[in-house]
This record gives sequence, C-alpha cells and structure tokens, in this order.
Amino acid sequence: MKDNRKVKERIDQASNRLSQNYRKQELFEVGIGERLPQKADVIDTLSEIQKVIFPGFFGKENSAYVRLENFAGSALALIYEKIFKQIRTTLLFRGKRSRSEEFDAEVEELALRFIDRLPDIQELLLKDVDAELAGDPAASSREEVIFSYPGLYAIFVYRVAHELYRLNIPYIPRIMTEYAHGQTGIDINPGAEIGEYFFIDHGTGIVIGETTVIGNHVKIYQGVTLGALSPMKGQELSGVKRHPTIEDGVVIYANATVLGGETVIGRNSVIAGNTFITESVPENTRVSALMPELKLKSR
Repeated sequence: MKDNRKVKERIDQASNRLSQNYRKQELFEVGIGERLPQKADVIDTLSEIQKVIFPGFFGKENSAYVRLENFAGSALALIYEKIFKQIRTTLLFRGKRSRSEEFDAEVEELALRFIDRLPDIQELLLKDVDAELAGDPAASSREEVIFSYPGLYAIFVYRVAHELYRLNIPYIPRIMTEYAHGQTGIDINPGAEIGEYFFIDHGTGIVIGETTVIGNHVKIYQGVTLGALSPMKGQELSGVKRHPTIEDGVVIYANATVLGGETVIGRNSVIAGNTFITESVPENTRVSALMPELKLKSR
C-alpha cells in the first residue's frame, strides 16, 4: 500500500534541494514579465519557413489552387509575426532590455532584414538541390531530394540559422541547428560559412564547426569532421578561427577528419576516407591513408 506521508516527505526534500539550487544560480532568475526563448515556437517558425521556401511540398495547402504570389505574401506575414516575437523575447531575456518603442523598432528591423533574405536563401537551397541530384546517382529527381534527403534538410536549417547568426540574434540559430542535428545526425554550427552547391551525401555523423569556411561545389560524405585542433582553452578561443577552410570543388569521403583554423584544403582536392589531417593540402591533391593489412584465414 502506498505510504502517502513518505512520498510527501521525499518530494519536499527534493523540492527544498532544487529551491536551494535555484537560489545559487543566476541562470534561473527570470524576472516578472520576462520569458525564455521557446524552443517549440522556434521549431514551428522553421516549419513555416520550409513551407514558403518549398511551396507545395510540406504544407497542407494545394498550390494548384493558390496563386504563388498570394501564398508567398500570406506565408511571409505569418513568418514575420513569429520571428518578431522570438527575436523580441530573446533580446529581452539575453540583454535584460526594457520594452520601449525604440526597442520594438529595432526588433522590427531585424525581423524585416531576415525576411528580406529569404528569397536569397531559397536561391541557394535550389542550387544545393541541384548539387544533391547531380552528385548522387541514387537520386531520381529534385522532388525526391527535397522530400526525403536529410542532408538537404540540415543545409536548409543551417542556411536559415546562419542569417539569424549574421544578425547577432542569440539562442535562436543554435536552437535551429541543434534541432536539425537531432533529426538528421548532421551537426552544422550556424556560424560556419558555406558556399553554393553544397552536397552532403548520407550525412550521419558529420560535424562542421563554427569558424569553418567552405567554398562552392564541395561534397562531403558521412562521418566527416571539420573541427578544431584543441578546444581545451574553452571561451578563450571564442571568435578565433579554429576550424579549417575547404576551398572550391573539394570532395571529402567518409570518416575523414580535418582539424585546425590554419588548415586549408586546396581547391579540387580529394580527401580519401578515414584520413586524419591537421595541416594544409595544396590544390589538385589526392590525400589518402595507407590501407590496413587484411589477414584472411580459412575456417
């Protein structure tokens, strides 16, 4: 039989300990009227952006019955409202700012600058779709790539988050890319700089660090890490170029690791699978590791 007194005492003990932790940590001191950024709302906004970037693919509306110009205007108005609220909440919380007409005007401009960039994001993503189709013989159509490729979804989220990152919006860009990370297994920091016609094949296990620079027509396979040599200094390295530069036309095969802010992989080079690189590679170079010796014994 359940001992209600025992249950109450144990809950009270845990509650008191949590309350003590709350008082010790400024992290949990949210003032009256303040709100933390809402992860669910950020993800919902991302879904609305996906619908307007790829009309007819992810929404419930039938684009055959709607003028795309009308659809775009209506969709953008909804996105504006959602992103305005999230930027406003985030800046109020992060900067402990006070509400004012001047502050709202600042948030409005940030939200509108993001809206202004959505056509450019769409143009980049359509080039990424073409890169996926051209680079993967298993892809049957652009539609299949848009509907089902995790690599394209991760790139879509990155390109949206990167624009917010460039606007110095805290929290929201990383919430977006970590959501994509959870959905696809592909971890792209929103601060990375990635050029046109970017192709991720398979994708699971890819890591692309914050200060990575990737050129145009680059292809990356599963398990690739573009990382830092040593993050041991932590925040001392914030803002320092610590991830590699990958120039135009480079192909990096599965499970390769490229580390270091001074490491440059020259244009049109090929990095074979399972290689570990911590120094620059000249352009038009093929890099590979020695194959491990296989021993075969009859059973």
